[in-house]
Amino acid sequence: MAGRFPQRPTRTTVRGGHVGVPGGAAAGIPRQAAAAPARVRRWVPDGPLDLALVLGPLRRGPADPTFRATADGSVWRTSRTPAGPGTLRVRAYGGEVLGEAWGPGAPWLLDRLPELLGSADDPDAFVPRHRVVALARHRRPGLRLTRTGLVLESLIPSVLEQKVTTDEAYRAWRLLVRRFGEPAPGPAGTGERPMWVVPAPRTWALIPSWEWHRAGVDDKRASTILRAVRVAARLEQAVEMPAAEARARLEVVPGVGPWTSAEVVQRSHGAADAVTVGDLHLPGIVGWALAGDRDADDAEMLRLLEPYAGQRHRAARLILLSGCVPARRVPKMPRVDIGLL
Repeated sequence: MAGRFPQRPTRTTVRGGHVGVPGGAAAGIPRQAAAAPARVRRWVPDGPLDLALVLGPLRRGPADPTFRATADGSVWRTSRTPAGPGTLRVRAYGGEVLGEAWGPGAPWLLDRLPELLGSADDPDAFVPRHRVVALARHRRPGLRLTRTGLVLESLIPSVLEQKVTTDEAYRAWRLLVRRFGEPAPGPAGTGERPMWVVPAPRTWALIPSWEWHRAGVDDKRASTILRAVRVAARLEQAVEMPAAEARARLEVVPGVGPWTSAEVVQRSHGAADAVTVGDLHLPGIVGWALAGDRDADDAEMLRLLEPYAGQRHRAARLILLSGCVPARRVPKMPRVDIGLL
C-alpha cells in the first residue's frame, strides 16, 4: 500500500499500491526455504525494478494463500501453469533478480520470469501530462506492468470481486483456494501458514453449491466462474492474442463484462491501455486527481485520460499510487455474508 492511503483502503486503491512487507519472521516461510530449490534463474533487468510494485496487483488481500511477501524482501507466489502447479520465490539484490522455483511448473515459471517482472513493458513510452502523475512516476521509477501469461488465475478472483466489498471478495478467494486448492510445492507448502495453489478448472467446476454459499459467493458470480472454467482452455489461448481481442473473447462468457476483462488483461497481458471502466471508485479518484471533480463518471474519466491514449492503465495506476484520493463522504458499503443466511 502506497504513501498516504487510508488504513482500510478500497479495492481500487489497493490495486495501485505497494505490497506491505511484514516486520517479523512470523509471516515468513519455514527455515527449510534455504534448501537448494529444484530450479534457479538469475536475471538482470535493464532498469530500476521494484518487486513489490510490479507484483503487488497479483495479491488478492493481505491473507492471499497464493501470494506472500516476507521480511527478507522476497515475494512468493504460486501458480497453476500449463505444466502443473509451481511455487516461485523472487528476490532482488545488487541489480540482479534471483528466481527460485519448485514443482512441475518450475521450468515454466522461470522461463517467463522476465515477463512477469515487466521485461515486455516499456515505461519510457509513457509521457506524464499532469503534475500529480509526473510526481508519482518520479517517486516510483521501479514500476513496471507485470505479464503473467495466465488468464484463469486472474479471471476467477476478478469475478469474485464483482459488486461486493473488498473484505467479502478476499474472504471468498481465501476460503475457496484453501478448501479446494492443493499445498504449494516446496517449502512454501509447509509450516504454520502454508501457501496453496489455485484449484484446477475441473475442481472449480465440481465445487458444490453449498460451498459457494459458505464462502459468501452468490449464484450469479458462482455461475460465471462455472461457465468460464468449462471453456478454460479457450480462455487461456487468449494470452497469445492482442489485449483487445483477448478482452473480446473473455466477454463472450456471460457474466464477464468490460470491468472484469480489463482487470484480467492488466495482469495476464500487461496491457498498458486497459483502463478499468464500471468501477465504483476509480472515476472519482481520477477525476479528483486530474480535475478536482470527485463526481466524475466513466465518460469523464476516459476524457481526462485521453492524453494518455495507449497508456491509460499506467496513468490510472500512478494516480492511485499518488495517494491523491478524495475524502470519504458516505459510510462504507455494508458487508453481507450470505453464508450466514
